[in-house]
Amino acid sequence: MPALTDNNAPDPGFGLYFHWPFCRKKCPYCDFNSHVREAVDQRRWTMALLRELDWFAEQASRKRLTSIFFGGGTPSLMAPETVAALIEGARSRFTFADDIEITMEANPTSVEAASFAAYQRAGVTRLSLGVQSMRDEALKFLGREHSVREALQAIETARENFPNISFDLIYALPDQTVADWRRDLEQALSLAGDHLSLYQLTIEPNTGFAGAVRRGEFTMPAEENAEELFEVTQSICAAAGRPAYEISNHARSGYECRHNLTYWRYGEYIGVGPGAHGRLLCDGVRTAFQQKKRPESWLAAVEAADHGTEITEPLTHRLECAEEQLLMGLRLDEGVWFENFSAAIGAPMTDFLQRDRLDQLIQAGLMQMNEQRLRATDRGRLVLNSLLPEILV
Repeated sequence: MPALTDNNAPDPGFGLYFHWPFCRKKCPYCDFNSHVREAVDQRRWTMALLRELDWFAEQASRKRLTSIFFGGGTPSLMAPETVAALIEGARSRFTFADDIEITMEANPTSVEAASFAAYQRAGVTRLSLGVQSMRDEALKFLGREHSVREALQAIETARENFPNISFDLIYALPDQTVADWRRDLEQALSLAGDHLSLYQLTIEPNTGFAGAVRRGEFTMPAEENAEELFEVTQSICAAAGRPAYEISNHARSGYECRHNLTYWRYGEYIGVGPGAHGRLLCDGVRTAFQQKKRPESWLAAVEAADHGTEITEPLTHRLECAEEQLLMGLRLDEGVWFENFSAAIGAPMTDFLQRDRLDQLIQAGLMQMNEQRLRATDRGRLVLNSLLPEILV
């Protein structure tokens, strides 16, 4: 592992997240806040999202947005007019950075791909496609509505309309071999833009797959198989010029997802919509916000009181904030910058570290540190959850 080099600490940025909670169907692996509804009044929902945005704009001390992210659910079920209204609503309430990144998640069905050009005209600059697999049998297992052929057509359409595209793949599926995954990944890299998000399948509680595993309908790969697939992923992506800048995210230099970097760098962000989370400095105190999850409950709250906030929690316990920032930031290849840590926590990182134990982990090749930042090595990021309790006071 090469020594750390000196650089300037990056600005974490200031992001805005819109959550569109609706899907055509619920995928069996998904534990996101997504709901199937026969009909959605898009005009009513647009007004409610703008109304909650107004409320948060009054809470925020920062006014220069560096990114907007439309997530879900399935944001590509939004009418282009809805997307345009939300982007213009954000523009009227905040100053946009000259190079603002505006990302939309989209499913690669032919129906949704037909709206890509309209989303680009509305102001979206980056598209993130939920491809999930390059094999039809795997897509069927994952409960996806599109075929590989549709995905390939959607990728082509996305590339025609957006300068920056990404897509997601899920691996470590039951019975998936290293050779299977290598073929899928190499094909994906030949098609992708400059960013890929690659996730190992995990079985989350209260999902369709959780019930299927309990019933013995399939078994997950052994841990050592999953580790081998992860190592192959890192090797192939690095050789293709898209190394991991975060545990599951790979990009060419300059094409990292700036919105997600704001999360991982412990920056401020607003979360608008059902179940959205936010982190803002309010009267000098970092404050966590969580919105009501059920769409109908959120909508009723916004129409009655201008916002659907369920939890407002001042984050005044510095050790908990330090742990949260380290857990997020050490996922990044760059690690955590001392300057940014102190600005967010109000105290130097060294106040929260057991230096003797940290030195042992550095000697073991699991951590690195210089005068500017602390980072986990490639090996260290694999066991990050077990490292943090050892280094925190």
